[in-house]
Amino acid sequence: MKKYSLLLSFFILISCVSQEFKMLEITGNLPNSLKESSGIENLNGSDNFWMINDSGNSNELFEVSETGKIQQVIKVKNAKNKDWEDLATDGQNKLFIGDFGNNGNNRRDLAIYTVSISSINNGEVVAEKITFHFEDQEKFPPKKRERNFDVEAFIYMNGYFYLFTKNRSSHFNGIAKLYKIPAEVGNHTAQLISEFITCVDSNTCLITSATISNNNKELVLLTHDKLFLFTNFKEDDFFNGSVSEINLYHNSQKEAVCFKGDDIYITDEFTKNNRGNLYRIKK
Repeated sequence: MKKYSLLLSFFILISCVSQEFKMLEITGNLPNSLKESSGIENLNGSDNFWMINDSGNSNELFEVSETGKIQQVIKVKNAKNKDWEDLATDGQNKLFIGDFGNNGNNRRDLAIYTVSISSINNGEVVAEKITFHFEDQEKFPPKKRERNFDVEAFIYMNGYFYLFTKNRSSHFNGIAKLYKIPAEVGNHTAQLISEFITCVDSNTCLITSATISNNNKELVLLTHDKLFLFTNFKEDDFFNGSVSEINLYHNSQKEAVCFKGDDIYITDEFTKNNRGNLYRIKK
């Protein structure tokens, strides 16, 4: 297993270039049926997006316009929404649904569902199920200071899924772990391949979604108020490339991010003080 020192990760973080994008542009308000939007993807630069809700909601995919209007709702058969936390895509026809939300770090039924958009029939689509477990988790749950097995972010690249943890340790240190599993039906062991220190404020440094550009050259990790943009990496050695921290100048419960062409799109959840929106960042 390839190991990276925390010292190296920290050096990369503090030496990164601070980059400022334009302010978030609201392209549309999300409807009430997407109050807990937790994943977003765009296929082939199409006009619309695919979205999901997180735990306690229906096992449905929503096709949504850039202005936030629902175009169709698709029931995902052979799947249950225990805690859907992110969407990924192969960039062509497939969507991957990450059912791996694990707030208590005690789940033994972590899963990823694969659906083919071309197979939608009469408002339904059948999913294939992939299951996995973390190679370094021995207790369910582990001690509070070791609870770094919640995942809300993943991507697909070259036949593999890459999962980024949302650190829920009682002594928060900003470490997000990166795991790798094959993108094929089966029960897999998630291999720990790297770590990255986001920052040390648990209110703003938790990873809630991830996306990768169509050419696999730009990786984005999302938090409630910032993006981490990774470039110039080789293969899946993401954290040893260049990293820019992008301040969004806006703090909300942002839970989903994707590319559409060169632009980045983000959604956030409904809260007492915020109606969920679809945002765009033009590069």
